[in-house]
Amino acid sequence: MEPIDLENNPPFRPLQLVLIVLAIILGISWMAQWYGSRVIMPRYCEDPARTLTDVHRLLTEERPAGDGDRKPFIIAARLTFLVPRESNEPLETYLDRLQRHLDRQCR
Repeated sequence: MEPIDLENNPPFRPLQLVLIVLAIILGISWMAQWYGSRVIMPRYCEDPARTLTDVHRLLTEERPAGDGDRKPFIIAARLTFLVPRESNEPLETYLDRLQRHLDRQCR
């Protein structure tokens, strides 16, 4: 085994590493926001009234899809992830806020 030559190794630069990691994190955040606004939100704009009905059923019923198609409720669940309910926010207040959000996004 050869001895390690410490004189010829480049010095460790933590600032560069931190900047690279920060750039990666900011890039992922920007891409997620772009994807949400350009790809995901238009799906909700196709029928915002149905989307709100599905969100309401998702939040109030134990098995909103029953034995039927679950896809609309999976889509509604994604919307609740994009626009989360605040702690202790009444359901009707949340649905109103969600309606306003959809109105702004679907123009």
